[in-house]
Amino acid sequence: MTNTLKFSCPCHFGLESVLSFEIKKIGGQNVVSDNGKVTFTGDYNLLARANICLSTAERVLIELSSFTATSFEELFQGVKKIPVENFIGKSDAFPVKGYSLNSTLYSVPDCQAIIKKAVVERLKENYHVNWFEETGPVHQIQFSIMKDVVTVYLDTSGVGLHKRGYRRNSNLAPIKETLAAGIIDFARVRSDSIVYDPFCGSGTFLIEAALKALNIAPGLNRNFAAEKWNCINPGIWREERKRAIESVNRNAEFRGYGFDIDNDAIDLSVDNSKKAGIKSRVFFKQADITQFNPPEGAITICNPPYGERMLEIKEAEKIYLSMGKTLKKPCYIISPHEEFEDFFGRKADKRRKLYNGMIKCQLFMYFK
Repeated sequence: MTNTLKFSCPCHFGLESVLSFEIKKIGGQNVVSDNGKVTFTGDYNLLARANICLSTAERVLIELSSFTATSFEELFQGVKKIPVENFIGKSDAFPVKGYSLNSTLYSVPDCQAIIKKAVVERLKENYHVNWFEETGPVHQIQFSIMKDVVTVYLDTSGVGLHKRGYRRNSNLAPIKETLAAGIIDFARVRSDSIVYDPFCGSGTFLIEAALKALNIAPGLNRNFAAEKWNCINPGIWREERKRAIESVNRNAEFRGYGFDIDNDAIDLSVDNSKKAGIKSRVFFKQADITQFNPPEGAITICNPPYGERMLEIKEAEKIYLSMGKTLKKPCYIISPHEEFEDFFGRKADKRRKLYNGMIKCQLFMYFK
């Protein structure tokens, strides 16, 4: 089998450029951005490195094949050509899931069944057995069918990469860790940055900022599905974890300060920062937005309450008015409110469309 694999990393819409930069930084080749994903090539070391180090990717998929199919026979034959035996062992589990959009083959359960059957037939021919127990490590097969183009993947991550391990609990309105990491990149947080968050919630922005500033790989303290695969030498994972540990910038001067009106949120942030291993770099205090007064040069990054989520819209708008009086540049604010700038009192220097879950938002950037 060739040592070069093609990978695909899905990401939040709007974070493709950030993720591309991250992938190039860790050694990805042939990097191509698309809507909501970035593809690249590399070896098994890069597979492990991507899972451990990427902060804005949702998961790391191996792209096995892409072909056109408008009939179940074409789907079956296309999948049967894939050398899945290079990855899936005789006793391994290989469940199938996926989706179909604007395609002739629109029944997802039927497509799942055909793909499963094709993989079974391919493995039967290679392992000379008629039955697969599937008691071994999971090799999740994923597929997408878009305008009759079938793409088949293997998921190497398992649990989504946003699950860093530090946020076992969160408040009512958490922002996903991967999205927070992308916003931190847009805010250009560096090793010596001072970052403030007046609505810290569960501490996600400040924790992700600290990880970024200290160059701590976000997946350092968790496991991945592909670690159990027999096709990958376990030494690769040890080597890449060692590499990530040696890359930590312990001399970084970063500091983060979080405030929230809710005492429970402060306790949660403190707890999460302990789990993330950066408690000495971040400080949390109960305070209202009207008391917020960041020092000159500090970067403010925040996710203020949304009217449709935790507060009445009018109450949220009052908060935006207060923010306009207290926040100094540079500041980066994510909000779904279409008239945020009117209440804040200033037009953003730059805006970027992002999605927080299913909520369409804008990142309002004030830095000039």
